[in-house]
Amino acid sequence: MPTAQAAKSCGPASPRIRSGPASLLRLRGAAVVAAGLLACAAGALAAASDPAPDEPTWLQQARKEITDRRFDAALAALQPANAVGNAEWHNLMGFALRSRVPPDLVAAERHYVRALEIEPRHRGALEYYGELFLMKKDLAGALTMQTRLEQACRFGCPELKDLREAIGRYRAAGGR
Repeated sequence: MPTAQAAKSCGPASPRIRSGPASLLRLRGAAVVAAGLLACAAGALAAASDPAPDEPTWLQQARKEITDRRFDAALAALQPANAVGNAEWHNLMGFALRSRVPPDLVAAERHYVRALEIEPRHRGALEYYGELFLMKKDLAGALTMQTRLEQACRFGCPELKDLREAIGRYRAAGGR
């Protein structure tokens, strides 16, 4: 999905939260990193291949809105379709919900879980769900998604590379 250039600069960093003035700086820095992660993920989505000729209009519109970082507009394109049996619909719903301000991580997680119930090897959902785990400071959950991605793309794939890098940045920022 993402370009090699985008993959180098994407990923969350979640510092430990401590009290005092230094913690405010870390929290401010974490907000900047989270914004960068969302921008990167939106760019990664944009780097996906051109839409298939038979791809539904709602899917094309949602991807365009996500690329333009218009997450509420993406939700507005996705919701009327109500494609509850479509893993990509759930993946994009989850992405838009966790990317909007403020994010709705609970609803996003429900959509990622459903996407993976429909299509257990959906690489985008595995990557983005792993990133959601990092946003929730749940390294074990992110590592579980990494393991599943390793099984889904045995010879490597951009989604696996991106999640590995995000986990590395999370650890480097003090996440355990």
